[in-house]
Amino acid sequence: MPFLRVLIVEDDPIIAEDIKEMLTNVNYSVQGIAYDKNDALEILDKTKPDLVLLDLNLSGEYEGFEIANYINSKKIPFIYLTSYSGKEILDKAKNTLPMGYIVKPFNERELYSAIEIAIYNFSKFLIPIDLNRENINKLITNELTQKEFEILKGLYEGKNNQQLAEENFVSLNTVKTHLKNIFEKMDTHSRSETIAKINEILR
Repeated sequence: MPFLRVLIVEDDPIIAEDIKEMLTNVNYSVQGIAYDKNDALEILDKTKPDLVLLDLNLSGEYEGFEIANYINSKKIPFIYLTSYSGKEILDKAKNTLPMGYIVKPFNERELYSAIEIAIYNFSKFLIPIDLNRENINKLITNELTQKEFEILKGLYEGKNNQQLAEENFVSLNTVKTHLKNIFEKMDTHSRSETIAKINEILR
């Protein structure tokens, strides 16, 4: 199981491949690359990425805003990638509630930092008031073990696999196994989908 599954929406194939390389260098998994709006919507219908990197200006049109609205309906966090930083564009972007906004060109460290912060902020944005194992287990068929619940809490706090392993004194492979079990029991396929589902059922 990868650390984080990311969808890249970028109309320049060279830039898309550069981003893919940056992501794999920091142990993220690229779930797909979309070069236009139709590609992006199709991939989003078929898969459940944990995060979307979204080029704002696709093929000379600001289709990123339209895609952003669809992403929000799926309750998936996203970060805009753009060459534009003017006030008018920023104001429009803010209304679509991105978890970040990266101005091109950017490097691997900047991308990694933006993604980690985005996942953390998304988890905080959706955390339910009363997150406890007993309440969750009342609402699912196969109950979470105490250790699985501890991993789930860490996931909600925006922690990555390495942090989860260190805090729970287990190996990375054990964390991945727990996450796999959590996804199966929650009938979800990704971190962001799990966060959104918990928020929904405990609301």
